[in-house]
Amino acid sequence: MTSGSTATHRGLTRFNTSDESAALAELHEVCASSAWGSKLVAQRPFATAESLFEASDAAMAELTAEDLAEAMAGHPPIGRPKPGDPTSSREQRGMAGASEELKAEMLEQNLAYQERFGHVFLICATGASAEQMLDALRSRIGNTPEQEREIVRTELGKINRIRLTRLAEDS
Repeated sequence: MTSGSTATHRGLTRFNTSDESAALAELHEVCASSAWGSKLVAQRPFATAESLFEASDAAMAELTAEDLAEAMAGHPPIGRPKPGDPTSSREQRGMAGASEELKAEMLEQNLAYQERFGHVFLICATGASAEQMLDALRSRIGNTPEQEREIVRTELGKINRIRLTRLAEDS
């Protein structure tokens, strides 16, 4: 067994054996949807990280519009990570070196997006540059609410997988 798989095993073991309230609190740090977290906790124990990811994807697919809104409420706007939140800062690293002009345009576009859709612009920002995020925002603002809801569901699923990987590997 490699050290990576050992770390994954320890992280999953800790998650699988923690009490329900601790497991729900950990999952809330991954995704703010209580319905999503409850579905995952009910399926413990997970034999592998992949089985945890599959359960996450299935739970994400079942979320209602209200559940998605709850999940999105846990995400700060792109370009404005939560102060003191290392996860938010790490995920939005691509905005760190952006010019003031780009940051100002991102803020303007974020506000227009929020006005149109009633929630923050959500994108899996890990590994994306500021320009890529702004381009995505510009292209998505013309979507219908229904199209955007499904894109948000997909983006949340990507974010959840990244965060669940960290949870499973945390020893």
